Amino acid sequence: MSDEFLSQEEIDALLGVGDEDTSTETLEEEKEKPFDFSQVEHIKKGGLPGLELIFERWIKIFRDEIRKLIPNLNMVSKDDMYITRFQSFMLKIPLPASYSIFSMKPLKENALMVLDSRLVFTIISVLFGGPPKPFKVEGREFTKLEARVIRDIVEKALKVFESIWANIYPITIELKSIELNPTLARIVSQNEKVVIVELSMDIDGYTAPFYFCFPQSMFLPIKDIIYTEIANMEKDPVWEKNLEAKILHLNVKLWVELVRKEYKIKEILEWEEGTKLDFDVLTTDLLRVFIENKPKFLGKLGQKGGKFAIKIKDMIEHEEE
Repeated sequence: MSDEFLSQEEIDALLGVGDEDTSTETLEEEKEKPFDFSQVEHIKKGGLPGLELIFERWIKIFRDEIRKLIPNLNMVSKDDMYITRFQSFMLKIPLPASYSIFSMKPLKENALMVLDSRLVFTIISVLFGGPPKPFKVEGREFTKLEARVIRDIVEKALKVFESIWANIYPITIELKSIELNPTLARIVSQNEKVVIVELSMDIDGYTAPFYFCFPQSMFLPIKDIIYTEIANMEKDPVWEKNLEAKILHLNVKLWVELVRKEYKIKEILEWEEGTKLDFDVLTTDLLRVFIENKPKFLGKLGQKGGKFAIKIKDMIEHEEE
């Protein structure tokens, strides 16, 4: 039975007893290196489920669209999503790189789409029959041809991104500029936190990265969408049909404003029973037609079947104050 138990010497050896001097010397030789935990804050699973689903849907459509430009494309995938300082993110991007600044109105801040130079040069290589091999790209800027390819990729990506948001929270995306100098691509202060979405394209077996960068404060007005799971990103045709049927059977109040005049209080106080108010309304006048309390149409007064009627001539797009 003694073979089934460890001896005291064996236990001491496992616990490191007697090696205090050696371990202490090792610790003294090692220098402490401070680590700033605020530099990178990985988002736990379920942290930004709304944004996760938006990008999952975006990848599926963007992959089909970008294949029209790059037939050799195998896969577009999302590699990571995390929060970091803006300066830390910019320092990790090798130069040259393309920094596309775009807005997402009505959201206030601008966002970035960054194309890594390795991705751009790989695309150019395969488009002209070359191999999808990484090579040194430092020391030179993008040519006009490469800049044109960058713009095509960015415009396709943002167009698809805008369409994905249409069913969730309608936004209008505007490409502000494409910068090659990272100093000109500063969308927030260096220490401000940003949400980074790391993606990659697999082109004939070679994988190259690209990124989306959003200010963390950008999503505050729609945090309920970004920080909660979106139940359904697709339109439900049955629900739409039922909603349309109910809307078409709603009863609304329709009325016409014949004339609008201003009177002084003094004049109104002088009115008596039988006082006549003259309103000059001509059949050539364009009158405002209201639905409930909103002016919607312009029409002309007339008669039909012995009753007064209004003939719609135009729609009112924007009502001036």
